[in-house]
Amino acid sequence: MAAPRSIRVRRLWDGLAAAAVFFFLLPLLPAAEAGAEGDQSTAEFDVRPGGAAHSFSRTLGDYTCTFTYAAQGGTNEKWQMSIGISEDNLLFSCSIWRPQGKSYLFFTQFKGEVKGAKIEYGMAYSTAAVGGQRDIPLKEEEFQVTETAVSHKDGKFRSELSKLLIVAKTAHDEL
Repeated sequence: MAAPRSIRVRRLWDGLAAAAVFFFLLPLLPAAEAGAEGDQSTAEFDVRPGGAAHSFSRTLGDYTCTFTYAAQGGTNEKWQMSIGISEDNLLFSCSIWRPQGKSYLFFTQFKGEVKGAKIEYGMAYSTAAVGGQRDIPLKEEEFQVTETAVSHKDGKFRSELSKLLIVAKTAHDEL
């Protein structure tokens, strides 16, 4: 019984390693270069306080990433969303983050959702890496990951969000 689990874990790690290289390099591309080959795109958007729910979406081919949130306090913040499809068309990635690192808004809810793919890895961060600093992940009890979304947990989320990371497996035909 241990062998099948070991194989699944190994395949997951292999996929995540490939996705990590692809995914962590994607935010480093200037927005003008992203999307030049049609397999990645980066866009800037405003995260607005005021308590109302807002959404921002990007689509690339058959895949869509949507960030839905509600926040309080402060003023608008510039955020970015990068989406991409791996060269082998097996992984779709979506990164949503505040380039300045830490958000000063008080989030009451958040959800990063993908359509057209199933999430293999999802993570939420209270602080995004900037200027030599490291990403600081939310505690496991603060958020949940399903097949299609990474979202806050009611009553557990401590209102700090600066980055979401999603790597999803695309639907593809086996040969």
